Amino acid sequence: MDTFLFDLDGTLLPMDQEYFTRVYFKGIAKKLIPYGFEEKTLINTINEGVMAMILNDGTITNEERFWTTIIKFHGEEIRDLEPVFLDYYNNEFQDAKVSTSVHPLVKESILQLKKKGYRIILATNPLFPPLATHKRIKWAGLEPEDFELVTTFDNSSYCKPNIKYYQEILSRQGLSSSQCLMVGNNVKEDMIATTIGIEGFLVTDCLINPDGVDISKYRNGSINDLFEYIKELPHV
Repeated sequence: MDTFLFDLDGTLLPMDQEYFTRVYFKGIAKKLIPYGFEEKTLINTINEGVMAMILNDGTITNEERFWTTIIKFHGEEIRDLEPVFLDYYNNEFQDAKVSTSVHPLVKESILQLKKKGYRIILATNPLFPPLATHKRIKWAGLEPEDFELVTTFDNSSYCKPNIKYYQEILSRQGLSSSQCLMVGNNVKEDMIATTIGIEGFLVTDCLINPDGVDISKYRNGSINDLFEYIKELPHV
């Protein structure tokens, strides 16, 4: 094993997921209301776009899946508002940082892995444009350059928990499943990687386990435990 795949939200970036979602949707709706959209309708439309990305079949990128979906509800003209979406991520999106925190051992863990020669990939669910993902990476005290690949909606054609999301990463980076360990906080979305032979480490600080799965079958523990695990790893 010489490659770490990391989830972001709730893993490298401790987060109250529900709080984040509320602030995010409220903020992006407020940004677009002046352009003639009603808040509830807009939020429902964005939700439809997100669901379409989660169900994406790989024939187009998640970005194109998102836009083709919301165009069905609001017509081609909504694509003209793409700069407004990006302006939101450049500015008001920062308000959602209040739902997150920084864990000091996150950066130390990444530094340790780099020193030991491990490859590091940010396998965050690719539902956001690069700008929004890079912002959240910085909220965690990290930099996009810390990772050899960051999955975003423009460079990915699947989403978690579709196992093809992980297979797409392996193919793109020239990796075998036996080379990799997936670190995440969501049993359904992250630990599904273990079904194709990727090792797993389930981070329990912000655990998401909607189906009440017995997590003892996975290597698991807090960020502190993850750091101790990384400290004991050999150089590669």
